Amino acid sequence: MKGRFGKYGGMFVPETLMPALLELEREYERLKVDEHFQRELSQLLSEFAGRPTPLYACRRLGRDVGCRVYLKREDLVHGGAHKLNNTLGQALLAKHMGKHRLIAETGAGQHGCATAMAGAVLGMQVDVYMGEKDMERQRVNVYRMELLGARVIPVRNGSRTLKDAINEALRDWVSNVEDTHYVLGSVVGPHPYPTIVRDFQRVIGRETKEQILEREGRLPDSIVACTGGGSNAMGMFHPFLEDDVQLYSVEAAGEGLRCDEHTAYHSASLCVGEDGVLHGTKTRLLQDEYGQILESRSVAAGLDYPGVGPELAHLCDMGRVNAVSITDDEALDAFHTLSRLEGIIPALESAHAVAFVLNNVERLGEVVVINLSGRGDKDVESVLGRKAHGA
Repeated sequence: MKGRFGKYGGMFVPETLMPALLELEREYERLKVDEHFQRELSQLLSEFAGRPTPLYACRRLGRDVGCRVYLKREDLVHGGAHKLNNTLGQALLAKHMGKHRLIAETGAGQHGCATAMAGAVLGMQVDVYMGEKDMERQRVNVYRMELLGARVIPVRNGSRTLKDAINEALRDWVSNVEDTHYVLGSVVGPHPYPTIVRDFQRVIGRETKEQILEREGRLPDSIVACTGGGSNAMGMFHPFLEDDVQLYSVEAAGEGLRCDEHTAYHSASLCVGEDGVLHGTKTRLLQDEYGQILESRSVAAGLDYPGVGPELAHLCDMGRVNAVSITDDEALDAFHTLSRLEGIIPALESAHAVAFVLNNVERLGEVVVINLSGRGDKDVESVLGRKAHGA
């Protein structure tokens, strides 16, 4: 069935949004094979975003863990994260559709900054919804978005994090579909978003495949990526789905895989979630017995989401992708280890993937690739604050 990944996916939205989603699907199918559109996007990815990004061999880290470890340096994309791959694609798509305004949600602020950059370079108005709690822990990124010409709209409802920011962005889009495109930041939401975002992020995996074959003359034994909604993981994994490569999706175990009446003290939907519907799609969720969404927790704002992309949920059900999790403390240790050994400060989101490799190297084989989805400059202040408070 269209827009489905096994039993997951679909379009669970109000009738008022259906014309906009069908228009988006139709225009994306037309433009993804349009040579002029693809040339424009390739030029932006090369000259503005700085692609291709390097595949870096971690010599000191590799010696410590006893295997060859490579980092796919998405932290070196302009803006400091993989998010720009998707926002440039969607903004260009919106412009070809005749839209003048972009709206977005953001958790860590990376997707918001990437949308602001895409709006600036293409001359489009940008409004970004961000949870008040995330605005407090990512103050630098809030200023960066404003500096880039975007308006940041605080969301004070619910848990005041990414889930509630998506709710507000969807409400805005329902009221302004004529001139506005919603730049969804991950492989979540109703069809066709999971497919569109995955396709724009697939450049990560395509480049990695060429680069590792050139460096090693073979494919890696394992690929590891952190997972909130799952955009960097799906972008990296998709070109390797038919290959004999182990794929590990690392979720945030936060303060442990436990929950109470209202709160999950983690964000591990693939590991311990249940089937349900959120933000227009059926997928694996953190919810109570009545289907109410639990508040999730993670030290990494970009992983703090109580659901996951439907295709990733399907691949885990099939056994093609392995779902694992890393606690806040393990991620913080990896944040310091990679900084000290390689001179690279990872985003706290990416530090979850690094931590999994550090703690599980015996099961990963001789050649391992980590998708370093973002850089950690944005997190230095919050990590320093935790140290000051003895956390």
